[in-house]
Amino acid sequence: MFEASPSPYLVPFDGSFRVDETPTRIADGEGSAKKRLKKRVKKLAELQRVLYAHNRYAVLLVFQAMDAAGKDSTIRAVLSGVNPAGCQVFSFGKPSATELDHDFLWRTTRVLPERGRIGVFNRSQYEEVLVVRVHPDILDNQRLPGAIDQHGIWDQRLESIADQEKHLARNGTVIMKFWLNVSREEQRQRFLDRLNEEDKNWKFEPHDVRERQHWDEYMAAYEAALNATSRPWAPWYAIPADDKKEMRAAVAGIIVDNLRSLNLHYPVAGAAEASTFEQMKSMLESE
Repeated sequence: MFEASPSPYLVPFDGSFRVDETPTRIADGEGSAKKRLKKRVKKLAELQRVLYAHNRYAVLLVFQAMDAAGKDSTIRAVLSGVNPAGCQVFSFGKPSATELDHDFLWRTTRVLPERGRIGVFNRSQYEEVLVVRVHPDILDNQRLPGAIDQHGIWDQRLESIADQEKHLARNGTVIMKFWLNVSREEQRQRFLDRLNEEDKNWKFEPHDVRERQHWDEYMAAYEAALNATSRPWAPWYAIPADDKKEMRAAVAGIIVDNLRSLNLHYPVAGAAEASTFEQMKSMLESE
């Protein structure tokens, strides 16, 4: 079963993670972050080709963050070199009526990546222990059976998520989860940029600004979720997100390091296959 490679951004597995002790800015790394990202994107593209051919593992990348942290741009930048045939990206917003007719894990479970592919979740099942925890009135629309335990339900949902992740890991899904940790001040500046620059106006949502009133509640929800579900087979990484270039290079590096640890390889032809290949080669060469 996959186990996470070491990283300074790895959320501990013992429940000791504290949001207020976690940096939001990465000290400048060695050389240009842009060059490091480019090198890692190239390596990721190579590893993805072997992953696809090896066809034993699926990879699931989960991205969670406060608004304006850079989820979309990070996914786009880090996976820019990957063959689209081997990658699937899903974004999860407000659940549909059909999704609400199922348990809260259904809508993400149905789009889990196949073996050989990289699946990306832009937001995920974790919304149910983040947004819904901050706004528990949302539970009223979920038609849950019986009375709702407003305190115990979060631990129950986190346990369900953790159980599913362990099951997936046991069966060959490599899970990496990234919390892009943007500071409140940096988020404020990015919202102002969206308002002040016409080509960014389309990104702005008034609701996002109103959600800033619940910042401390969100941080508490993230802290609880990451502590409950960061495990060696399904690690969380708390990535400082105030500097987007450094953030993207860090995410790419973590993915590359973990894929390298899998000892992926192209399939080796058996004796019968090799004999067939030689026959086909002779036929083609003799045309």
